[in-house]
Amino acid sequence: MHPMVAAFLDSATSSYSYVVAEPGSRTCAVIDPVLDFDPATGITSTTGADRIIDFVRANDLIVEWLLETHVHADHLSAGHYLKSHFVCAQTGIGRGVIEVQETFADSVPRCPDSPLVPDGHQFDRLLDAGEKLCLGHACGRVLALPGHTPACVGYQFDDFILVGDTLFMPDYGTARCDFPGGDSATLYRSIQQLFAEPDETKLLMCHDYAPGGRSHRYLSTVAEQRAHNIHIRDGVSEAEFVAFRNTRDGTLSAPALMTVAVPYNLTAGQLDTADLSLLHKRMAA
Repeated sequence: MHPMVAAFLDSATSSYSYVVAEPGSRTCAVIDPVLDFDPATGITSTTGADRIIDFVRANDLIVEWLLETHVHADHLSAGHYLKSHFVCAQTGIGRGVIEVQETFADSVPRCPDSPLVPDGHQFDRLLDAGEKLCLGHACGRVLALPGHTPACVGYQFDDFILVGDTLFMPDYGTARCDFPGGDSATLYRSIQQLFAEPDETKLLMCHDYAPGGRSHRYLSTVAEQRAHNIHIRDGVSEAEFVAFRNTRDGTLSAPALMTVAVPYNLTAGQLDTADLSLLHKRMAA
């Protein structure tokens, strides 16, 4: 059976979360769920994640996976909250998260006798490139898509790929590469891996910023991206892309929630209220 896909937009961060389900077995994966966060007060809420819970229950689904495409810098993950509702679900992220944890370990507010251990144990599963992810009779696979961060992965099921922050819609281009461990040449090669898929392959975005005020979109195709992506369409060489991406990244400011989101997401959301409050104070300083 072909998996079904439901998309959920978080308008505050222009982020998309997904539920991918195999109808026969009713098993599903939740990918890149967003925890609401008020930057003015530092208070979290679960409105967006509760929409996913309501959808899962309304469709009598069984959540087997809570997956992240990477350590997000612009929003907090709701994976830990959803795990409290779907206790049998496994949290998963690319094995490269260990490198990101090593880089940012000092940013996580832990007491001296309980520092962040950068070994990925905070997640139930560390996923390798090529690894199978099965939902009932539908088996997908993990794609390594580094460049935006060293830990970026995509998830391919049937004829669609959830690409994380690797690509945006064609009128917005590609992800930045100036975070620690990011690399524009590596991103170029990751995107070429996606472009080698059949033209009709569907690409599901992690973000859409709707430039020009158009309606939000989450679905593109390999053919559309190769023909129209403003940064990396067919004919753009690696050298041209690297020069463009590095120049553009030099003009970008850090994501507004980065000092909160990265430490929180590195721990798979396992920070208490006091830790989150401290991160909010750092952000406001």
